[in-house]
Amino acid sequence: MSSGFIENERSVSFPCLKISQPVGDFFVGAIGYRPLREISYFDVRRVLQETRDVERYLGIQRPLNDSRVRELQKYVAFYDATFPTSIILAVDADTASFSEERREMTLSNVIRETVQESILFRNIARVLDGQHRIAGLSDYNGPDFDLEVTVFVGIDIAQQAQIFSTVNLEQTKVNKSLAYDLFALASSRSPQKTCHNVIVALDQDITSPFYHKIKRLGVATSGRIGETLTQATFVESLLKLISLDPRGDRDRLLRKRPIPLATKEELLVLPLRNLFVSGDDLAIAKIIWNYFEAVKLRWPLAWRSSDQGYILNRTNGFRALMRVFRPIYLRLGKPGDIIDFARYESLFSGTALTDQDFHIDNFLPGSSGEAALVARFTLELGLRG
Repeated sequence: MSSGFIENERSVSFPCLKISQPVGDFFVGAIGYRPLREISYFDVRRVLQETRDVERYLGIQRPLNDSRVRELQKYVAFYDATFPTSIILAVDADTASFSEERREMTLSNVIRETVQESILFRNIARVLDGQHRIAGLSDYNGPDFDLEVTVFVGIDIAQQAQIFSTVNLEQTKVNKSLAYDLFALASSRSPQKTCHNVIVALDQDITSPFYHKIKRLGVATSGRIGETLTQATFVESLLKLISLDPRGDRDRLLRKRPIPLATKEELLVLPLRNLFVSGDDLAIAKIIWNYFEAVKLRWPLAWRSSDQGYILNRTNGFRALMRVFRPIYLRLGKPGDIIDFARYESLFSGTALTDQDFHIDNFLPGSSGEAALVARFTLELGLRG
């Protein structure tokens, strides 16, 4: 803080409303991303070593996650990018003023009590929640991007820490299966919506190997017995066969830009890619249907079992089968072919795995058991990745 004549007085004003809640009064407003970046800072929790045996902890924020920032930097360039939830800020009372008449908040680097002291403009607002969203906009250069902000004025550091803890401990993450199910409502095509369409077809047809086996919303469906897979597990495995960049594909389709057909080399990685590009969701569903019909016929007891410990129709078994699908599919046909289930079943006869083998006694829960099952299939079926 410096004293004397203020040469670099700066301020920013934005529309605001005053809100009253048990915690006290605070303000909710809208501010452009540029001025928000200019006035805000991240007070990261850190250790200050005062002596050999005494440590003092400063700050309240978690450190920035660089990979999360990079993801958001890509996201904000998408056609329908949005940050609809509020960024939470704390400001000193002496740097803030609110006009009831204009419903406007003004934040200044000049301290009103003395009018002869200032702080750095970039240190006006401490970020309590939303630092990754602000950092994600660091290189943004698109159309207007206003952000909702919640501003707490004049609260002490203990209150700030309490607000940070409340926001981050009390909120519940959205179930990923529910999020994928909502792609059904989208008007535009996308890899995610295609995968959802495939799952719906497989889950609802009484002759399907997946009939009523899929928890569409990620939790057990009322009135059903024997659901062993979540929609999220299915979607995330199937996406790997049709797109390397699902969000990018969705963005191009929203902008009504064509997606080129995959090359022969690309189809070795994404064998169902061109079916997606051409909009043939039913063909994708039929290909997956036939593959798992063969699984059901080759290991009927393990596929039907809902007993604890059996894995073939659960996450580990399903993910392993989807990981070996690509080499099996490309051995039996070419990308885009609908291969008869009998050909898969014939190939599966080359493994000595029995129904009883698909158990956690042989394949442990988690990624290690999944990897072990993939290795077993790869070895006994003579597959290449």
